Amino acid sequence: MPDATLHIIHTTDRYVVIDKPAGLLSVPGKAEEHKDCVAARVAKQFPASTGPLIVHRLDMDTSGLMILGLDADAQRDLSGQFERREVEKAYVALVEGLISTDSGSVDQPLRADIERRPYQIIDHAQGRPALTHWTLLAMETDRSRLRLVPHTGRTHQLRVHAAFMGHPIIGDVLYGTEPEDARVNRLMLHAAELGFREPGGGKPMRFESRAPF
Repeated sequence: MPDATLHIIHTTDRYVVIDKPAGLLSVPGKAEEHKDCVAARVAKQFPASTGPLIVHRLDMDTSGLMILGLDADAQRDLSGQFERREVEKAYVALVEGLISTDSGSVDQPLRADIERRPYQIIDHAQGRPALTHWTLLAMETDRSRLRLVPHTGRTHQLRVHAAFMGHPIIGDVLYGTEPEDARVNRLMLHAAELGFREPGGGKPMRFESRAPF
């Protein structure tokens, strides 16, 4: 039985910031084996919570910072900040190949591939706007370490945009290649920075989490 506790970064009586491990769902899936998730673990660790909890999601294979509301008003306030794009988010990723340019942007609209869900594709006719800014942090032998800042929050946005650049995220079997290195046992994508305003117009808060790769 895996450890069902979560790494708590910060907590108040209204919200909690956690560091999600890779391989854990944000919300429960339909199958019984997919009931374990961030929402369920937070509800267990904070039994006095009354809110819907989930403010935003991370892909199951992505690790890093998440915020959850512990009462309905806090959840609504924080969700609104995400919807209005007031939240500061940044990710660290290891991608295939070497990138010599210091920074850039990918502006490519995305939509779901209806026949291959949850696969997302670039579609300039029917896709929703998706913009990602990136900065090169380091070149590491045959790979590059990037800081990714999504201006929008589309499903699999960072993964698709990295693949569009010709540098898929390492460990991404959906949009990249099957890792040849047996030590690569996860998607090398981590939600490393999260900034928001406390519910009710409170003070700005900012958190960072070091990538575990």
